[in-house]
Amino acid sequence: ETAEERFFYIPLMQFDNGVDLSRHAISEHHEMDEMMEELDETEMSSPAWLATAKKLSEKVHHHLKEEEQKFFQMAGKLLDDKQKESLAGEYVKEYKEQLAEE
Repeated sequence: ETAEERFFYIPLMQFDNGVDLSRHAISEHHEMDEMMEELDETEMSSPAWLATAKKLSEKVHHHLKEEEQKFFQMAGKLLDDKQKESLAGEYVKEYKEQLAEE
């Protein structure tokens, strides 16, 4: 579970409008994680590595486009300003903690 999932997608699942998109986004995250694992396990000089890298790139761009065009607009309508501030603060805190661990 990523910070994005914990502080963005999961809170939006409390709203009927947010359930399907949140589940879809989380599913895409898992697909991308699996592709990254596949890249780690594949020799870079292999044609399979390049094919997986291209698929991953397409998936990331698709995911970002969906977030920008659908998800952020929906979140803006469903969450009030206090919720947005609180979730953003929690996200930034966890992000900084993860950076410190690396």
